[in-house]
Amino acid sequence: MRLRRIVRAVVSPFTLASLACLVLAGWALWTGGLFEGPIARQVRTSSVYAAPGVDLDVPAAEQIIGNRRLIVLFLDQSTSDPAPVCDSLERAADGVLVLALRPRGDGWNRYGCAMFPGGGELMTIEATIGTGIQQFGGDPLSTVKVVAVNYDRLVKTGLLTDGPRTINPYLPRYLIAGAAVSAVVLGSLLLWLTGRRAARAALDRRERLDAATDDRVALSAAASAVAQQIIDLDAGYRTGSRGFRTHYAALAGDYVALLGDLESGDDAEARKRVDRLAARATQLAALR
Repeated sequence: MRLRRIVRAVVSPFTLASLACLVLAGWALWTGGLFEGPIARQVRTSSVYAAPGVDLDVPAAEQIIGNRRLIVLFLDQSTSDPAPVCDSLERAADGVLVLALRPRGDGWNRYGCAMFPGGGELMTIEATIGTGIQQFGGDPLSTVKVVAVNYDRLVKTGLLTDGPRTINPYLPRYLIAGAAVSAVVLGSLLLWLTGRRAARAALDRRERLDAATDDRVALSAAASAVAQQIIDLDAGYRTGSRGFRTHYAALAGDYVALLGDLESGDDAEARKRVDRLAARATQLAALR
C-alpha cells in the first residue's frame, strides 16, 4: 500500500510537470553557458576576447570582424596551451572559426580551431587564418584586420562557406530557466496551500460532526433519565390521586411524542423539551 501511494505520487500530473520544468531549466542553464568559463561566456555574444592586460579596443575589433563566423582570442602569456581553451568553446562557438593568439616576443603564438565538421581542409583553414600577423605583435587591432582579410580569402577560395554568424545570447535561456523554476515553486506552493485549506476544512467538518455527536449522546442520556423517572412514577399510578394520574398520563404522552421527534427535530429544541419533562417528572414525584 505504501509503495502504491509512492508510485501514485511519482506519476501524478503535477510531479511529471514539475520534472519537465526542472529538465527544461537544466537544459536552459546548461546551453546558456552558466557553467562555462569567462572566455566562453564572452564569445557567446562577441567575436573578440581580450585577456586583462591586452591593449585592444574591443568594440573596434568587433566592428572589423562584423558578422563573420570568426572569433579571435587574445590570451595572456600564462596560457601555455590554447588547445583546452578551444575545447571549452565547443558550445559557445559552434559553427565558428576560432583563432587563439598568445603574445610571444614581437609576434604571436597562434592556434586555430574550427568548430565545425570537415576533413583535411580544416588543417589548411586553421593554418591559413593566422598568416601574416607576426609583424603586428604589438598591435592587436591591426592583427584583427589581417585575420579578417585571411578569413575573406578562405571564403573566396571555397574552403569556408560564407554566411553570417548566429548569436545565441544566454539571457533568454536564463529567463526560460527562471520561468521553469518559478512554475515549479509556485505550483508547489499552490498545491501546498490548497492541501492545507482542504485539510483545515476537513478538520472543521470533523469537529462539527464530533460536537453534534456529543450533543446527540447528551440528549439521549437526558431522555433516558426522563424515561427512568416515568418508570419510577408508574408504580404509584394505581394508588395515586386522580390529579396524579392525569398529570402522569400527560407526561407519558408528551414523552412518547418527544421520542418521535428526536430523530428529525432540532436537537436544541428537543433538549429544552427533555428538560421540561424532567422538571415535570420531578414535581409529579413530589405529589405522589
